[in-house]
Amino acid sequence: MAYSLQGDLLEVCTCNVLCPCWIGEDPDRKICQSTLAYRFDRGDIDGVDVGGVVVGSTVHIPGNVLDGNWQRRLYVSDSASDAQAQALIDLMQGRKGGPLADLAKLVSKELEVRRAPITFELDEGAGRFRIEGVLDAEMAPYKGPTGETTTLNESIFSTIPGSPAYVAKAKHFRMKEPELGIDVDIEGRNAIQGKFRFEHETAAAAA
Repeated sequence: MAYSLQGDLLEVCTCNVLCPCWIGEDPDRKICQSTLAYRFDRGDIDGVDVGGVVVGSTVHIPGNVLDGNWQRRLYVSDSASDAQAQALIDLMQGRKGGPLADLAKLVSKELEVRRAPITFELDEGAGRFRIEGVLDAEMAPYKGPTGETTTLNESIFSTIPGSPAYVAKAKHFRMKEPELGIDVDIEGRNAIQGKFRFEHETAAAAA
């Protein structure tokens, strides 16, 4: 099994800025309800080209992020082929190994995966993420005194391990996932942006 992937991340949750989960502390409201999306600008998973596909998720985290017990539903762009969708589901659910498998270990309950129209926009740091009928969020990053984007590095938890995260705030965040007990309509909460590059190759693949 092998994959090589790169692209962009958008993430929003119900915690204040900055979300304590990223530094291993308990979430602000005892639970964290979040969504994130990976846009694979280019990538290959065991020979399947997944460039241009977006995978999103709705997540209920019942306590400290590192304790696991997450409940999650994955969403795959309805424009993806069946082969692309299956490769990405296997990737996100940990069956392809590597850094995304480490994240998948935190999930104890996976709801049925759904296909949906997904909007992922990122322009000079301003981002929008939308899954039709499920969620809509807009965000913008914080800037430092020199005008550079504020970054978070070497955090104990990350959804883009190995890459810096850009600290942001959500202008609005609406998400409804009844099976996870999620009904959110809030403003001014935590958001994260970032670029990722994931590489994984098993010993058998390397040989």
